Amino acid sequence: MKELLTYIIQSLVDDPSQVTVTERTGSNGAVLEVRVAEGDMGKVIGRQGRIVRQIRVLMKAVAQRQGKKVSVEILD
Repeated sequence: MKELLTYIIQSLVDDPSQVTVTERTGSNGAVLEVRVAEGDMGKVIGRQGRIVRQIRVLMKAVAQRQGKKVSVEILD
């Protein structure tokens, strides 16, 4: 799942080399933390959070098929 999220985020931003995705285990399953260059933050979040909301829906659907729980956090 980490690789899929990395691919999606890198496809959205202008500077893919600055994208880092780290996975940590939380109380409710895996937490994927995304960091991007400061100028690319708006491209990942989108207007009124639409893009990040759809990324979260997609990742939850993939995780559910694998019998796991996942959440996506965008960090500054």
